[in-house]
Amino acid sequence: MNKTLLSLCLCLSTSLSSANDFYQNKVGAQFDVPEIGGGVGFIDQQKEKVIGEKVYRQVQQQMPVIQDPWLEDQFMQVFSRILSQTQLGQPVGLVVIKDPQINAFAVPGGLFALNTGMVTASGSMDEVASVMGHEIAHVTQRHYSRSQEAFKGQGLLALAGILVGAAIASQADGDIGGAVMMGTQAAIMDKQLSYSRDQEREADRIGMQFMYGAGFNPESMADFFETMNRATSRLSYLPDFWFTHPLTTERMSEARLRANQFPRIPYRNLQYDFDIIKWYTAVVSNQATERQLQAIARNKNIAGLIALSEFYLMQGDYENAQTQIDLAKKINTDHALITLIQTDIDLGKNKIDDAYQTIISKQRITPENRALSYKLAEVYIRQQKSKEAEQLVNRFVNKNSKDIMGWQLLQQAANLDKNNPMRTVNVLRNRAEVQYWSGDEENAIKSLLHAQRLAKENNAMSARIDVRLKVMQDERKLKI
Repeated sequence: MNKTLLSLCLCLSTSLSSANDFYQNKVGAQFDVPEIGGGVGFIDQQKEKVIGEKVYRQVQQQMPVIQDPWLEDQFMQVFSRILSQTQLGQPVGLVVIKDPQINAFAVPGGLFALNTGMVTASGSMDEVASVMGHEIAHVTQRHYSRSQEAFKGQGLLALAGILVGAAIASQADGDIGGAVMMGTQAAIMDKQLSYSRDQEREADRIGMQFMYGAGFNPESMADFFETMNRATSRLSYLPDFWFTHPLTTERMSEARLRANQFPRIPYRNLQYDFDIIKWYTAVVSNQATERQLQAIARNKNIAGLIALSEFYLMQGDYENAQTQIDLAKKINTDHALITLIQTDIDLGKNKIDDAYQTIISKQRITPENRALSYKLAEVYIRQQKSKEAEQLVNRFVNKNSKDIMGWQLLQQAANLDKNNPMRTVNVLRNRAEVQYWSGDEENAIKSLLHAQRLAKENNAMSARIDVRLKVMQDERKLKI
């Protein structure tokens, strides 16, 4: 079973290539977006959110999701800018999947996923933004949810089953996952084919408006379609999602004509930033060879130097990693990723004080930067400073309860707090959150039950555990 099956139903096979920007003023645009969500009941929205979170946990468990705060935040900045053009509430999340295939998908409730292959096939961030805009439009227009009546109320659960089946298939690479998925898919395929083309065109149109309003170049959506069409023409088969989301010549020409009707986006020389993201993504997803990276770095290209340093760092070759990052510093000493890699090199050499000096000055300048704060928290933990680490991480986890890396750091910090009578309870509570959002619901509940027994003499702590335990137990009952 091919991994591309992941994008069935609310998904769009994706590719990229366009130039990027993270801190731009929005360009004024006239929107013509149908008000679909206005008539949606609160219960329906809550149901979508719960199912979106369920699929989020399944994806974390079954798929090779990259846990890299710096990389996640680069895409989240773009994602948030596009979301600002919509009336969607807080999304379930954005995940980056370690998969070389050109793909992305969205789930009702606001779960969005990008494959690393989509990033590495791209030439700029504007094409990534075009894919995000398209997928966000699918969710804002409730394309899948609006079909629930036709599916006798099972639409969202069917989608969840398809995604989880695809996840299993991607791991097993056989027919087991395919059987899980295709059984569910067969029940909805005939219904969806009758309107999928119209919905894809609507997502194209509205997604382009969203990305333009966020300051991205609408031409990149047409560029993306052309890249995707070329990629597909090289295959000896059509991926299954092609039948529910056909890329026709009509869609391609419509996208180009529509993009030409927008006022021109001022030129932005942001290729520098995107190249760093692209090649770093290639390294952490094992899509780049040492020879490739050396060829790029040989021309004193900062993206190549940073990527090559990370490549050596992942191999434990700290000397070569240091050589490359030193060359990168001669070009740009202030880039956050250079600071993060240098800190990791220092930690790898067990030079804890050096690591602290490297990260603290940068983190103090931008305390809102999650990646820098988490790296500083990691240094604090190595220094046995649990309170400082907890204080740093809690600011981010309180805003996003699904932050797995944040919970992992809190678990480590709690374990260091040996004078706290609630030490074991806190370790168990934090471990439960790591397990739960990683998709291991059963063991998360077991961890909380253990914490509950240990905290029975502390009424305040017991009450907190009881509330969280009930939520986990109720949500676990949702079967997909």
